[in-house]
Amino acid sequence: MSATPILELKNVVSAYGRIQALKGISIKVFEGEIVSIIGANGAGKSTTLMTICNIVKAVEGDIMYKGNRINNIGSEILPTMGLCQVPEGRRIFPRLTVLENLDMGAFFRNDASGMKDDIERVFELFPKLRERRKQLGGTLSGGEQQMLAMGRALMSRPKVLLLDEPSMGLAPLLVKQIFDIIKMINKQGVTVVLVEQNANLALQAAQRGYVLETGTVVMEDDADKLLSNPDIRKAYLGD
Repeated sequence: MSATPILELKNVVSAYGRIQALKGISIKVFEGEIVSIIGANGAGKSTTLMTICNIVKAVEGDIMYKGNRINNIGSEILPTMGLCQVPEGRRIFPRLTVLENLDMGAFFRNDASGMKDDIERVFELFPKLRERRKQLGGTLSGGEQQMLAMGRALMSRPKVLLLDEPSMGLAPLLVKQIFDIIKMINKQGVTVVLVEQNANLALQAAQRGYVLETGTVVMEDDADKLLSNPDIRKAYLGD
């Protein structure tokens, strides 16, 4: 593990109007890791990802990516730098086909052969998308739309993938499939920051985890230690 984080939040504060959402959080993500951020609804998990992407403005603190401050870089530029988010609720293009959606993930690229290779890689990860490649995104099931959202993000060749609630609304069998694919993507060299309501699954997939409560990091540790922590088990794992 490199001594320098690939992604770091240093005392980051962000707000919706006058309401402070993040209250000076610090998070480190090292290259090659899966880092999970867990917490109750309203804890600030999704806001953390949106602040990293400058969709919600950080009013204090520094967001560092590969050693550079990215606070003022537009969310549309970050994928070209290797930092890509799969937002909560998927947000695919419902009136475009699966293939057209995947092409949109590579909007800034001009290497046709590389894009073709990456589409093939997405189809290997998500065989259902190959079957549905000419189908409109809006006609896919929830699980297929999640696969498409992840596949579209992979088309940007991310170094760091920010995943926001990938299991939301999916049947248990599909959830397991999505998490297996997240681990596979990570093994292929993509660093993953995972925000997930299902704390048990999130920590099982991760090397390290952060616990957020009302916009504050209240605990950070190795994921297996968080999984066995009785306070975490009681609060988030249903024990």
